Amino acid sequence: AKKRACKEIGISDVSTDYPADVTQTELLAKIAEINANPVVHGILVQLPLPAHIDEQAVINAIAPEKDVDGLHPMNLAAVSTTSTHGGGRLPWENMSKIPFPISCTPQGCVEMLDRSGVPITGKKAVVIGRSNIVG
Repeated sequence: AKKRACKEIGISDVSTDYPADVTQTELLAKIAEINANPVVHGILVQLPLPAHIDEQAVINAIAPEKDVDGLHPMNLAAVSTTSTHGGGRLPWENMSKIPFPISCTPQGCVEMLDRSGVPITGKKAVVIGRSNIVG
């Protein structure tokens, strides 16, 4: 679905598919290669990874500026310390002015509430199935 969506909006997709028995060394080497490639602007590693791969090591290996999911520790820190909605809302009208990648799912939820006029100040929310991407 992600490959199809890229094609539909004109994003070049440079995919590398691996079998489930890929080694962590192979995967990290590919990420290093892509990090160094100036033609590639974003890296998305499809999670979850096989059990024998250290997921955090893979996420940490992605250059923060190419981290499409916003899961690199530097990007998580940025989103945790920057107002992403409300009074200090980021400039969604010009995405190039947002200084770091933000995980799409939670920000999409906030944006949907914002655009629909639903006030969230003082509300309580329950997140079921928390993960680094959704939670």
